[in-house]
Order: sequence, then C-alpha cells, then structure tokens
Amino acid sequence: MKRAWIVVVVIGLVAAAWAMWPRSNRELRASLVVEAAPADTAGFALVQPGTVPQFPLDHGPHDDYQTEWWYYTGNLQSESGEHFGYQLTFFRRALTPPGQRAERASAWATDQVYMAHFAVTDVAGAKHTAFEKLARGAGGVAGAQAEPYRVWLEDWSVTGEGIPQTAVDLATGATSYRKPPERLVAAAGDVRLDLRLTDVKGPVLQGDRGYSQKGEETTNASIYYSLTRMAATGRVTVRGKTFAVSGLGWMDHEYSTSALGRDQVGWDWFSIQLDNDRELMVFQLRRADGSVDGFSSGTLVAADGTARSLGAGDFSLQPTGRWRSPRTGAEYPSGWRLDIPSAELKLTITPRLADQEMNVSYTYWEGAVSVGGTMGAQTVSGNGYVELTGYAGSMQGQF
Repeated sequence: MKRAWIVVVVIGLVAAAWAMWPRSNRELRASLVVEAAPADTAGFALVQPGTVPQFPLDHGPHDDYQTEWWYYTGNLQSESGEHFGYQLTFFRRALTPPGQRAERASAWATDQVYMAHFAVTDVAGAKHTAFEKLARGAGGVAGAQAEPYRVWLEDWSVTGEGIPQTAVDLATGATSYRKPPERLVAAAGDVRLDLRLTDVKGPVLQGDRGYSQKGEETTNASIYYSLTRMAATGRVTVRGKTFAVSGLGWMDHEYSTSALGRDQVGWDWFSIQLDNDRELMVFQLRRADGSVDGFSSGTLVAADGTARSLGAGDFSLQPTGRWRSPRTGAEYPSGWRLDIPSAELKLTITPRLADQEMNVSYTYWEGAVSVGGTMGAQTVSGNGYVELTGYAGSMQGQF
C-alpha cells in the first residue's frame, strides 16, 4: 500500500539545497518556506468502485486526486556477495482542488508539490542511509508524465526506455502488457544508485481490479497497481566503492484523495518475492487501540502472473520481536511470521538490518528483509521490503 502519505508542502525556490542542510536548519527553513495544506478533501476527485487503471495512460500523474506516489524498492547482490536494499519514492500532493485553480502567468506557479525519498541499505557495512528532496511541480524541476514515462525530482529520476510491449493470446483474445524498461538514477552524499529495471510479469491490479478499499466509506480507497517482479541490473556506490549488482525490484503506483478511515493510525506493508517465481503483497491497517482493521488485504501472484486477492481473514501476521529507535524512541515490530493457510504458505520474515528507520520529514521504518519458509511441501526463500508507519505518530490526517 504505500505507500505512503506525503508531507504536504508549499515550497520556495530553495528546495534544491534542502537535503544538504543540517536537520535543525532544515526545520527552521521549513517554517519559512513550507506550510501545511488543508486537511479538507472537498473538491478533489474521489476514487470510485469500478475504476480500472488503463495503460500506459495511468502510469502518469492524476493531478485532480490529492495524493499520489510512485514507489520503487528492491534487493540487490554484488558479484562478491554483498547485499543491498534500495528505495526511491516520488510523492505528489495537490494543494488546490481542480475547480479552484486559477490561471497564473509565472512558470513557477503550480498547485502540485513533489517530495522524494531515497535510501540504500548496505548490509555488509551495517548502515541504512536515507535522503529527502522537495520541490514545486513546475519549471521542469519535478513532475511526472505517462508517455514517454518519466517521474523525477531534480536529478533523481525514473525514465522509460523504449515503448510498451503488448501481446494478444490468439486462443483467448486476452491482451498482455509490459511496461518498457526503466532507468532509475539517484545520488546523495556518497551514495549513488544507477539501475536498469525490466518488467517481467506486467501490472498486477491490487484489490478489485485496481480499486483498493481501505475503510467503510467506498471513497476511503485508492487506485493501486504493482509491478511485482522487475529484473534489476546496475551499480551501487557506498563506502567509496562502486559495486556491479543484480537482483529484483518492485514498483507500486497508487493515488487517492481519502484513503485512511477515522480510526486508522498506520499500516504494516509487505512486498515479498520468492524463489519459486511467486510474489506476495499484504498490508495490515492498524487502529488506534492496536487492533487490526478488517480492511487489511493482500495479493498473491502466481508464477504465470495471475493474481489472487486476499482478505483480512485470509492471512495472519505475527511479530516475533521489537526494535526501539535510539533517535526517536519509536518502537517497531522487528521480524514476523506470515501464514496464508489457503496457499499452504508459512514464512518467516527477518529485517536485513534492525535499524532502517527513515528520519525524514516524517518518521517511519522502511527496509529490506529476508524471507524463508514453506509452500506446501516445498521449501521457499526470498527477499522483500517492509514499510511500518504510525509508530512514531499517527498517520491520521496525513493520508
């Protein structure tokens, strides 16, 4: 689910230098150039049941919805065995409903604001490093487009290379779609990531054909699809060294105006890629009293790309440990047992590093995990990514 909420900001022209300031200076500067957008969702487009994503059009932005993100994560290995996790997420926030937007002459005038988070987990170096950038969606500094595909904020970007691939099954008439290969580039400090990502299975529509309901009201929902298996090759630079790497990536694209319900404070989200060519996404929505919300859900993707939706009652997720941040004092679950009886799937999920907390404008935990267990009589293993929100403060009103 992402993923994520977004920091709601109106940004001045100084955003390019934001990530290089010390935290205290950034917060002071934020008071001068950032203001919270109203929590009121009136006037923005609302997700409706029956809305089905169309490609390639819906790879692009949906400016009439209040919140949107393009989310890339994955696990990589070097030729000598080093393991790395990565995250690059672009968030968009609309500040003004479409019916209230005024025509303005300035090229810098905009109703759209972008934020991006970039992080690399260096397992051998026992270090998780995270960065953040913010910018107006104007003047070419930040934005998104469907064709040719591109999403960017300054020099952090994901760009499509080539044209989409489609094929028709002559027996059934069904059409399959593959997004073109993409180049992902981000660098900050002494950390750099340069990857080529190739879609293997095509888009997986989460929920009901892309409509992912999160609460009792039908508009407490998002449009949500994933690329659950992307072959990744490229380079990672950390510790003053550049490593040739390969592995698997995952991409989510989600947009909405009002997703969380009144009593929901956060979520635990999991993406898992197994060595038997299956993938799994599950998320648990948490209520203020600590209970799991009934609108939690997931998707199990078969080796041939077919997807089966999972309701809250179809899986169980139990923490096996806890980790407390020495910086924020927030306590997160750390390690899980995941059981899907109908698939005979039992997994143990272990963080690659306990400390993968994202200390950016909002504090959350997002990081690489290893996976092992059984599927029927078969032993399975794999990798994944986990996102934990609402442990350092409620997400209510942020998403």
